[in-house]
Amino acid sequence: MDIAAKLAALGLDLPKPAAPVAAYVPVVEQGGLLHISGQLPFRDGQVVTGRLGSDTDEAAGYDAARRCALMLVAQVGQAVGGDWSRVERIVKLGVFVNSDPGFTAQPKVANGASELMEQLFGEAGRHARSAVGVAALPLGAAVEIDAIVAVKRA
Repeated sequence: MDIAAKLAALGLDLPKPAAPVAAYVPVVEQGGLLHISGQLPFRDGQVVTGRLGSDTDEAAGYDAARRCALMLVAQVGQAVGGDWSRVERIVKLGVFVNSDPGFTAQPKVANGASELMEQLFGEAGRHARSAVGVAALPLGAAVEIDAIVAVKRA
């Protein structure tokens, strides 16, 4: 699985994995699963902020979800020590969208992450998912995504 080549073909760069901002770890590996803490979207080193439906739109949310997915992939890469062959499947994404009460397109926003996972990991990137609207996210982020990833044991 040549993730670097797939990223390059998509014109994307893998960011440096974000360090925790509170009392948690970014990834826990247990029983052949990586449990990845919620990742925020970054553009030019800054968190992408906004509330979908009031001060930002669905397209911006889609892009923010895609940026969260890139950070998830960065965390996976660090957890597997760059050995992408250990990744068996993206099992589940939990997508949290900073939403105005009238905004109901959370699934379309979440597609920004889901579609990228499939582009990078193929059939193994197809996953279960939840996409929910929330009143606020850390640092005012537009989207936050956590994940469960099945890996071969090292």
